[in-house]
Amino acid sequence: MGLLLSASHQILEFACRKAFNRYRQQANDLEVIQRQKLDQFLKQHSSQSLSYEGFAEQYPLTRYADWKEKIEQSRQSGKNGLGPEKIVRFQPTSGSSEALKFIPYTQYFLNELDEAIGLWLSNLYRQHPQLKNSTHYWSVSWLPESQRKLLENSNLNDDSALLNVSKRVLSKITQSVPTDIALAESAEDAMFATAVFLVADKNLGMISVWSPTFALQLLDIIEQSQDEIVRVLKTGRWSRQGLNYLPAPKSCEQSYKLQRLHLQNPVAWKELWPKLTLISSWDTASAERWAKNLQDRVANVAFEGKGLWATEGVVTIPFSDRFPLSYQSHFYEFILQDSERVVPSWQLKVGDIVSPVITTGSGLIRYVIDDELEVIDFYQRIPCFRFLGRKMTVDLVGEKLDHSVAVKVLAEFKQEDYLPISILGIEHCHEKKPHYMMLSEGNIHKQPSAAALDQLLKENFHYELARNLGQLDEPEVKHVKNAWDYYKNLAMKNGMIEGNIKPEPLKKMKTKII
Repeated sequence: MGLLLSASHQILEFACRKAFNRYRQQANDLEVIQRQKLDQFLKQHSSQSLSYEGFAEQYPLTRYADWKEKIEQSRQSGKNGLGPEKIVRFQPTSGSSEALKFIPYTQYFLNELDEAIGLWLSNLYRQHPQLKNSTHYWSVSWLPESQRKLLENSNLNDDSALLNVSKRVLSKITQSVPTDIALAESAEDAMFATAVFLVADKNLGMISVWSPTFALQLLDIIEQSQDEIVRVLKTGRWSRQGLNYLPAPKSCEQSYKLQRLHLQNPVAWKELWPKLTLISSWDTASAERWAKNLQDRVANVAFEGKGLWATEGVVTIPFSDRFPLSYQSHFYEFILQDSERVVPSWQLKVGDIVSPVITTGSGLIRYVIDDELEVIDFYQRIPCFRFLGRKMTVDLVGEKLDHSVAVKVLAEFKQEDYLPISILGIEHCHEKKPHYMMLSEGNIHKQPSAAALDQLLKENFHYELARNLGQLDEPEVKHVKNAWDYYKNLAMKNGMIEGNIKPEPLKKMKTKII
C-alpha cells in the first residue's frame, strides 16, 4: 500500500506541474492572459468578438437572482440555458442572499478550476514533500436534511462521478474518507462516519477543510465518542443503523492507540496520526479566532490558510506565502470600494479595497462575489490580496446594517470572560416584529442589556429611523452555554449546508430557535 500511495502522489504531482510552471512563467503577462481568457469565453458562449471595453459596456453586473430562473429551467429540462456546453452537475451551496443556490458546472468550468487545484497541489508538494507518502482528507459537503427532497430526481452528481477512471483510482488511493459518506441519512451520522474513517487512517498526512469550526467539530466528535469509535474499529461494524449502507473501517492498531490517548493533550493528535503534516482552513476575518483555536488544539502540525474559493469560482490561492489572483482560471474584474467603479485585474494597485466580479466557463457572466479584499502586494504583476470579510449588509426593513457596524458592537461588549459571537437579523418571529439578536457565551453577569445593545445600534441612522417608525422590534441578547453550537443549529435550520457554516459578525436568519 505504501508504494502504491507514493506512486499515486508522484503521478498527481506530475499532472499538476504544468499548471505550476504556467502560472510562474506567465505572471508578467496578466493583461495578455486575461484578455485571452475573455476572448475564449466569448467565442465559446456567443458569436461576438468584443474587446474588454466593449464587453464591460454591453454586459451588466449580475448576482444569483439574475441567473436563478435560467438555472432552474436548466435543472428541470436537462438543457443548459446559460451556454452551449452540457452541464455535468449542479453544485449546491448557500449564501447570504439565498438559502440554497445551484451553481452549474460544465467541463469548461471544471478545467478552469483545475488550473487553481493544480497550482495549489504542486505548491503543497514542494513545501511539504512528506505529503507524498500520506493520505489526505479533503472535506466532503452534504446537504441539511430539510433540503434533501429538493434534490430527488435531479441531475446532481457526487464529486467522484466527475473524475475520469484514472483520477478516480488515484483519488481512492490518496483520500482518507470515501465520498459516499455524503449519502448518510443525517449530518450527525456523516460527521461520525468521517471521524471514524479519519481515526482508522494511520497514514493521514493532511486535513483540508473550509471552515476551521468544521475541523474543530470533528476533533470534538473523536474526543466525545472515543469509546464508540474504538468499538467500531475493533469490530468493523457500525454502531449507528443509518451508516449500514457503507462498509465500516476496521483497525485494531488504531483502536488500541485511540483507547489509550488523552485527546485533551494537543500532542495526542500527532500520536494518533504520526504522518499528519498540514492542516488547511480559512483563517481570516471572522474565521481568524477559530483557526487559532484549531492550531492550538493540534500541536506540531503546519497550518495553511485558504484562498478565496467560492462555489461560483476561485479568486485567490495560497502561493509563495501570499494569496495571489488565480489569473489562469477565469476572467476577473473588481469593484473598487471607494468609487464603485469596475476595473479589470491589470488596473489594480496596492491599497485598493475591492469586491471580485468573475466571468466563468459555467456561463455566469460578470457575477459579483460579495466579499471584500485588499490588494496588499504583487507577485510579479499578479495582485495579491488580504481577505477582509463578506459584504454582510443586512436589511430587514431598510435599516442597512453592515459588517463593520457588527464588528464594532461586538468589540464594545467583549470582555475577558464574556464573548459576543454574532449579531443575527431575525426576519420572521411569531412573538415579535423583525429584530436583531446578539448571540453570546461566558459570564452571564457581564451580559449587556437589550437597551444597551439597542442604543449602540441606534448610532446608525437607518436603524434608528426603523426603530422610531416601529418597523423593527427591540433587539435581544441571547446567552447560551455554547454559542457556536447554537449558531450552527440555527444556520442549518435556516437552510445552510453543513461544512460551509462559519460564525460571521452579522448574519440574516429567517427564523430563530426558541
